Amino acid sequence: MNWLDYTLIIVYLIAFMSMGYFFKENKTSKDYFLGGKSLGWFPLSLSTMATQLSAISFISAPAFVGLKQGGGMKWLTFEFGVPLAMVGIMFFVIPPLYKSGVVSVYEYLEKRFSASTRKLISLVFQISRALGTGVMVFTMALIIQAVVGISFHLTLLIISVVTLIYSYQGGMKAVVWGDAIQMIILFLGLIICLGVGYYMMKDIGPFKGFDTSRLQVIELDNLGIYNNENYGFWPMLLGGLFLYLSYYGTDQTQAQRLLSAKDSSSIKKLLVANGLLRFPVVFVYCIMGLIIGYLVNNIPEFYDSIVATTKTHYPAEYARNGIKPDLMIPVFITKYLPNGFIGILMIGIMSAAMSSLSSTINSLSAVTIEDFFNSKGQLSEKKYLFTSKILVVFWGAVCILSAYLFGNSQSTVIEIINSISSLFYGPILAAFILAIFFKKVNHIGMNAAIISSVIINLIFKYLPELTYFINQGKFYSGSENIHQALANIGIQNVPDLFWIWYNLTGFVIAVVLATIVSKLTPKVPAKQMQSQTYSISLQSVLTRETGILVGFFVLIIIFSVFIPQLFS
Repeated sequence: MNWLDYTLIIVYLIAFMSMGYFFKENKTSKDYFLGGKSLGWFPLSLSTMATQLSAISFISAPAFVGLKQGGGMKWLTFEFGVPLAMVGIMFFVIPPLYKSGVVSVYEYLEKRFSASTRKLISLVFQISRALGTGVMVFTMALIIQAVVGISFHLTLLIISVVTLIYSYQGGMKAVVWGDAIQMIILFLGLIICLGVGYYMMKDIGPFKGFDTSRLQVIELDNLGIYNNENYGFWPMLLGGLFLYLSYYGTDQTQAQRLLSAKDSSSIKKLLVANGLLRFPVVFVYCIMGLIIGYLVNNIPEFYDSIVATTKTHYPAEYARNGIKPDLMIPVFITKYLPNGFIGILMIGIMSAAMSSLSSTINSLSAVTIEDFFNSKGQLSEKKYLFTSKILVVFWGAVCILSAYLFGNSQSTVIEIINSISSLFYGPILAAFILAIFFKKVNHIGMNAAIISSVIINLIFKYLPELTYFINQGKFYSGSENIHQALANIGIQNVPDLFWIWYNLTGFVIAVVLATIVSKLTPKVPAKQMQSQTYSISLQSVLTRETGILVGFFVLIIIFSVFIPQLFS
């Protein structure tokens, strides 16, 4: 990097701090956390995608496709459930939440069940989201340090302070418009990397073909039940469907954007936009991964740079797995892009990290004040806004602290975040579906189901380790694979669910347990919504939006089947 790159980064950071000042006029709680319900579908669509297609995706998705052992284009299976999830959210989840007028989506659960249900799920969200965001910010700061040379602590401080300033001043409007700008920068960075990589590939000699093992997308016989059975068609479709239903519909960071829309028509447009645009964007990620992975395998100096960077900054990772795939894109940026473009790409990585952080601290502040400080509406508007801004600073500090405490994980970061979240997404989605459509479930059944389904998911997650402990009388701790350790003591084929299944298992278990426990506690009445009931007909679902999204789902499946033939 030279003076031009640093100048671009500094100008960008100053501009974003100024943006918070531009949106600082927030007179009410709905202004601060819901943008006054005045936001249109276009900025909300970009903001929603910016949070999900974050810096982690920008770094890790191409690395998974191009370099990670066992990776490849099957990363696209992550997107199969998105169009169908948008249909479910559009007609079954968001309408009753939007009409209820809530700020924290978990307030809806108190209206239907009890204050304890609201606080239980809100607390689960706050803990898991703060930890996951801390891991993400830590990783981005460490990667920027590894390839640019800026101090890790300085990078972390810059990302956090700039994000806090514009989030503190501008509230939801600053977050949404900031995300929209960051999404545009990130996509511009994708195009730059793709173009430079393509021309480099042409310059190094005759094209030798992509690794055919990385071109396969759909694996119908891979059920994700045993070790190394990951990213199969059925687990990614079914588990992914419930993941996205919960993430976009009931996770405060995303649902808050939907609740900020100026009308129901805007919500439908932004959901359709997300359902149609996510796959093409992720497909560009994947193509970039194929091209840059090809360069790594055909340019020895490129590979050696990744090795050297891994040895220096990730010695434990190098000793265990060799090179760290997540370094592929950052090393490519700093080694092969011209100055100016390097600055733009570093801005893209930093802005994507700030997008995720700003969304998190704004949403965490919203649910904290709504669910714990103002659950009875006791705060005046002035005190509400003051407390909200204090909570923005508090949660920013918590995310930074969690970055230091939990960020230095030895696993792939994007999978850590998704696997942690998947333990909770199914039960949370079940709580909302039961609240909306199951009128006989009481709060005793719901609370018991939430706790039990999370515990059962944890048992699924750690079943191989539990099997080892039961047979050996001690916890597993060794360098060899847990399944190899079990085989060494004569135990074969212990189920090991791929983490995306937890979204489905958690949902099903929670629905079943809530229904059973409610029937066993008939003396506890099921609380009903006082203001409104919600019903839906088949005719109301069979709309143009549904046809577009279902048709697009079929199209991407067909396209994915032919990817090996198109790129071999």
